[in-house]
Amino acid sequence: MKVGFATTDGKRVDSHFGRCECFSIFEINEREYHWTEAREVSDQVAHGENVRIERRVDAVRDCALLFLNQIGPSAAAQVTRAGVMPLKVEEGADIIGQLERLQDMLKGKPPLWLAKAMRKSEEEAV
Repeated sequence: MKVGFATTDGKRVDSHFGRCECFSIFEINEREYHWTEAREVSDQVAHGENVRIERRVDAVRDCALLFLNQIGPSAAAQVTRAGVMPLKVEEGADIIGQLERLQDMLKGKPPLWLAKAMRKSEEEAV
């Protein structure tokens, strides 16, 4: 399953979705996780808030989960419609810590929201 993190340094979740310039993408399952890429989003030629949000949604569209600090209601609706579940975490939360916590949930009986995200990820892999 692909998981995204809104980050400025690749180590901490420290960005608001609408201002995030980089998403760090990981693959994770109950046994392992690994970093796959950093996806940069540029606003150099921004055409308003809708375009800014669309670019960010496109950058994480293939992720099942997106960890971030904040997200506005309109952006949250667009992310959710794209099939990505936004998860707010504390400012500066360690990405590796979040991955390990998620992995622990995957090893046991995952909560309903995580089971749903896993099903989405498995369906897209087929």
